[in-house]
Amino acid sequence: MAVQTGLGEPRGPWFVSPELDPDGRARREAEAAARDRAARRWRGRLLTAVAVIALSTVSGAAAGGWVASRGGAPGESAASAAPVPAELVTAAERTVPGVVSVLAGGAGTGGGATGSGFAIDDQQHIITNDHILAKGGGGSVTVELPDGRRYTAEVVGREPSSDLAVLRVPPSAGLSPLPLAKPGTTRVGEPVLAVGSPLGLAGTVTAGIVSAVDRQVRLGPNRHTAVQTDASINPGNSGGPLVNARGEVVGVNTAIATIDGNGSIGIGFAIPIEQVQQTADTIIGKGG
Repeated sequence: MAVQTGLGEPRGPWFVSPELDPDGRARREAEAAARDRAARRWRGRLLTAVAVIALSTVSGAAAGGWVASRGGAPGESAASAAPVPAELVTAAERTVPGVVSVLAGGAGTGGGATGSGFAIDDQQHIITNDHILAKGGGGSVTVELPDGRRYTAEVVGREPSSDLAVLRVPPSAGLSPLPLAKPGTTRVGEPVLAVGSPLGLAGTVTAGIVSAVDRQVRLGPNRHTAVQTDASINPGNSGGPLVNARGEVVGVNTAIATIDGNGSIGIGFAIPIEQVQQTADTIIGKGG
């Protein structure tokens, strides 16, 4: 298993978690354990689906106050997909308009990198991951809004050690800032949504829970304290928000654990909002 950053594009650099030993034994054991967990998870989902279908058949009850999630098609019976609380639907509706696609160094034209970002104040400052800009090679940065409008963004400042950067777009962009969660309020087990542009699919929302807080992971040369989540995170999600059921940002999606480079296996990491707020304030204070 490896921790992968560079999620601004499908093929990014790989970083091995610090607990994996040089001879690869721990890596092989971790991969085997991850495959076993994945198999158990899918068996659990299958059993849940069978139970839901059986319950629907016996009772004939309508889904009523529940909304289908995880890719349910319009008009699809809620019994055919896992239900989610209505507050998550509301959180998604409030969050998506404030999330943008970040295109650095010619992204979309065969080069550069693509990631996500979100507005944090009424000055039109946008938080994103520094590795997106780094992969853009220092070229121009463009921000694409949910309605398709594009703006050339000013790079206010970057902090590679925390993998955070702050951009700014003109006032005419009119982005609504996302509310930030209060420090220390994120709890293991609470539902969260990851919002961004995985593989260029803007406005994508995936659901999960907070799997752990204060998780120590090594990303490149730096050790980070991260929020771990099982919400699906893939290339292009980097820089996007991880939000709770109240629509408050609890972290910035930045890395995933993968096996053989096959994308999300349900272990993702986000920079905690406390660090994001502190770094953003420092960068904005210096950059004006």
